[in-house]
Amino acid sequence: MTYTLRVADLPLSDRPRERLMNQGSHALTEAELIAILLGTGQGPGKLSAVGLGQYLLQQLGQHQRNPLTVLRDIHVSELMAIPGIGPAKATAIVAAIELGKRAFSSLPEAPTPIENPEAAAALLANQLMWQTQERFAVLLLDIKHRLLGTQIISIGTATETIAHPRDIFREVIRQGATRVIVAHNHPSGQTDPSPEDISLTRQLLSGAQLLNIPLLDHLILGNGNFSSLRQTTNLWDEFPQEI
Repeated sequence: MTYTLRVADLPLSDRPRERLMNQGSHALTEAELIAILLGTGQGPGKLSAVGLGQYLLQQLGQHQRNPLTVLRDIHVSELMAIPGIGPAKATAIVAAIELGKRAFSSLPEAPTPIENPEAAAALLANQLMWQTQERFAVLLLDIKHRLLGTQIISIGTATETIAHPRDIFREVIRQGATRVIVAHNHPSGQTDPSPEDISLTRQLLSGAQLLNIPLLDHLILGNGNFSSLRQTTNLWDEFPQEI
């Protein structure tokens, strides 16, 4: 790559931002990553942003020091001493480094087990409770009932949605869940199960039993309320599961 060539003059496939979006950040060199932070180039010889990033690394790597090690604790004033690096560029680099440090050092919060229908409904309320179309969603859980993720399986009309057990369990298996809660909303606000809801739940319980992936509940949400089919029907008695 010619480092005096403007990034805007490069083919789209060679530009750092486009390469990051298409190939991922791991595919970029350190100079290209810095170029994204710099935005523009200049410095000695009117370098491009990538060229200026390469020049910055060369300056930091003097005396056989690893430039990334220097960057880890660099001060804004040290960056501004490098030709072509003004306050805006220097502070962008330092801010990115600090953010990376914090992200690396932060510990993930331990997932909270979903122990009751109230907790499950609260997790899904934003996605389902007030929607004007029926949506069908799943809560994906691990063996200790801790949340792995949520997924909208389908979106229907104001009166019905179509969710096939095949599509539901495909997502469950794809994401490695070992327990699942399904839910959908009734835009009317009535949370009593329809005959179709009962029939689908029976199919899901049968599939869950076959796959040995327990279905913990089927919730219906609407207008601030919810109902649990596990609590209001005898369906789970028909399909005993090891929870």
